[in-house]
Amino acid sequence: MKYAPKSLTPYVSARHYFGSEQRRHREVAKLSLVQLADIVNSSKSNLARVETAELMPPPELPSALDAAFGTGEHFHGLYQLAKKEVHPDQYRRYMECESLATVMEDFATNVVPGMLQTEGYARAFFSLAPGTTPEKVEERVQARLGRQERLHSAEPLRYCAILDEAILHRPVGGTAVMRDQLAVLLRQVDTSHTMIQVLPFVHGGHALMEGPLTLLRLPGGRSMAYEEGRKSGHLLEFEEEVEQRRATYDALRAYALSPRDSAALIQHLMERYEPCAPAST
Repeated sequence: MKYAPKSLTPYVSARHYFGSEQRRHREVAKLSLVQLADIVNSSKSNLARVETAELMPPPELPSALDAAFGTGEHFHGLYQLAKKEVHPDQYRRYMECESLATVMEDFATNVVPGMLQTEGYARAFFSLAPGTTPEKVEERVQARLGRQERLHSAEPLRYCAILDEAILHRPVGGTAVMRDQLAVLLRQVDTSHTMIQVLPFVHGGHALMEGPLTLLRLPGGRSMAYEEGRKSGHLLEFEEEVEQRRATYDALRAYALSPRDSAALIQHLMERYEPCAPAST
């Protein structure tokens, strides 16, 4: 079967236009993706994803394309516009990148990270949204549990999390659900591929109080960050922005309890969620 290139939507955003212009100039020059990849020192897969706007152009690509096609600063200019806009499908794109990541690092402020939630905790959390139907709750629960398969595969994702202590004190779903959730956290505190640390209340204020942060490391060493707000998230792909978030995350890791002390705190807090013994008669 003859390969049919994916159709493009150049006028959706500057990123889409950049990709369509790359394909247009490539086809005018009668170059395949493999040939262009050799010229600009990239990979065929990355160039294909740039053309379809699935991948933000790497910083070095615009000048390489301008040199390859003799287009002055055409791609440089498009890149300046593309990097300032919000990706129209950034959460979908984040999920795609998460599925490819080799290392994932979370900082969570108020809720147990999705990768660590029990089914009961996830169901209780999703049920809190006003007007949510039971069917929609179940759909979200199953999607969340599906993401966790990365932790249990033959080649599991390397996963680290820093949890604000407030998470451990808030009994989402009630005492029984919360006890089960803390038990899962306890088992994941320090394994061959997971590590959990607690940022204690005594640390005081910090730079990520406004919301959670996720850092992803993708094959090839490329990294990205995802900042989540109350109603939307922000995907960061530029090295300087990602490194700023990395520095903040590393600082909080230094202030967090060790895995051993984190486990002790989780174990201690589990006691408050123990079922009460029936009164003797």
